[in-house]
Amino acid sequence: MANSITITPAAGHYVVRAGGAVIGETDRALELREGSHPPVIYVPREDMGMALLDRTARQTTCPHKGVASYYSISVPGGTLADAVWSYEDPKPGVEAIRGHLAFYPDRVTVQRT
Repeated sequence: MANSITITPAAGHYVVRAGGAVIGETDRALELREGSHPPVIYVPREDMGMALLDRTARQTTCPHKGVASYYSISVPGGTLADAVWSYEDPKPGVEAIRGHLAFYPDRVTVQRT
């Protein structure tokens, strides 16, 4: 694990919106900080409308977190391709994000309310 990665509980209630629709809400989000990158909010799968997400064939590898799997979101008006990622078997030191989803901010809004 990179020394610059920290994962902490994200205080507050978060609403996840895609295509104008609420696709999830949680009080159990995690915040991952990695170096100088903006923080990323990870939402538990159990708090998402997983029926709206379709796993795709895309995978990427992070040397610090492991292999990321991707999901597209079906919303009124179309599909947001590969808008969600998840580390289903994260590397040691970042295991807290297992079972959580993260979102590209240009396609999905994750807002603290």
